[in-house]
Amino acid sequence: MKVKKAALITGASTGIGKELALIHAEKGGDLVIIARNKEKLESLKAEIESKHAVKVMVISKDLSLSEAPQEIYNEVKAADIEVNYLINNAGFGGQGKFHERKWETDLTMINLNIVALTTLSRLFLPDFVKRNEGRILNVSSTASLMPGPLQAVYFASKAFVTSFSNAISEELSDTNVTVTALLPGATETEFANTAGLGKTEMFKNAFSARSVAEKAYAGMLKGKLNVVSGVSFSQKLLLPMIKFTPQKVVLKQIRKMQEV
Repeated sequence: MKVKKAALITGASTGIGKELALIHAEKGGDLVIIARNKEKLESLKAEIESKHAVKVMVISKDLSLSEAPQEIYNEVKAADIEVNYLINNAGFGGQGKFHERKWETDLTMINLNIVALTTLSRLFLPDFVKRNEGRILNVSSTASLMPGPLQAVYFASKAFVTSFSNAISEELSDTNVTVTALLPGATETEFANTAGLGKTEMFKNAFSARSVAEKAYAGMLKGKLNVVSGVSFSQKLLLPMIKFTPQKVVLKQIRKMQEV
């Protein structure tokens, strides 16, 4: 059964991903929602379908596994769903010194934050280009703009997401397909506690996931290159100054912000 303006959202069970799913449903769009927690996805599906005249497909999948993106693509194709919006939101971080953290955990982070996002983009983009229509929203972070002592792999993974998103956006500039990178600041989601950052200075004044998602969704529809959300006006003014500040000063300040 063909659907119109369907959005595929990874990491849709909580936080920004869940809010993006709710926003898309409110606008009358069908959904493919993906996360590991099937119970939460089914609950979200029931909530959405009870309130809106849309259809929701649930795919429970661990995107850190190498075969997961292809399996997702195959399931979507088998269901005859035409994805219009690909929203790569799934990701996680983790606090601690790189040489002391479990390598398996950081490797899983790389696979989820980088490999899965890139693979899903590669799978769906040819379909978008062939139709000359489609939107990709890749959830990066303001962390992508700087190195991150005590979150070295997470910050580096998000630097990849922003760079990758911006590069392919230019490659697609002669089409009607757009790629937007979302760069949220500290946001009220499960991310902070999962990453061990809930009590850090960085998350003292976190923004709501809904406010971040609303700005992200609007920016995606407009085809913006980057959307910075979840940062105060003063923080937004300071971000461009990072490149002009001595690197060692920046590194020490970032480390201080992330110490528990």
